[in-house]
Amino acid sequence: MVRLVFIFLTAVCLTSSNFVANDIAGVWLNKDKDSQIKIFGSSGQYYGQIIWMKTPIDVETGKPKLDKHNDDAKLKTRPVLNLQILKNLVFDADDQEWTDGSIYDPKSGNSYSLTCTLKDMNNMELRGYMGISLLGRTDIWTRVK
Repeated sequence: MVRLVFIFLTAVCLTSSNFVANDIAGVWLNKDKDSQIKIFGSSGQYYGQIIWMKTPIDVETGKPKLDKHNDDAKLKTRPVLNLQILKNLVFDADDQEWTDGSIYDPKSGNSYSLTCTLKDMNNMELRGYMGISLLGRTDIWTRVK
């Protein structure tokens, strides 16, 4: 009987809501549902790259959408598709969140500090902000199945 209780408690602990660092890895659909971002880890940090766009072609030019809102003139000609928009996220096991990262918004050309929290395995809350977290915006991304 003791053995059965031990097995049951072990199973419950293994299926608890605690997340591990690589749970953020995968493909995510942004809040506007017009882009998919692939998040991947490298050397303990996490990065995200746009891998799909609903409209990758600029309707005015008939060419791929470019990073035209970027402040750096040298970067204005790079395509938005395959652009790395998430950088340097690190998993904080104590707080169960990914912190110290940044996110770039190609629609505005702005970069923001970033923290991410998994609400569950299919929904991620991203908090982008300038300066302090109170001055920011929260979005929910959905995991692509």
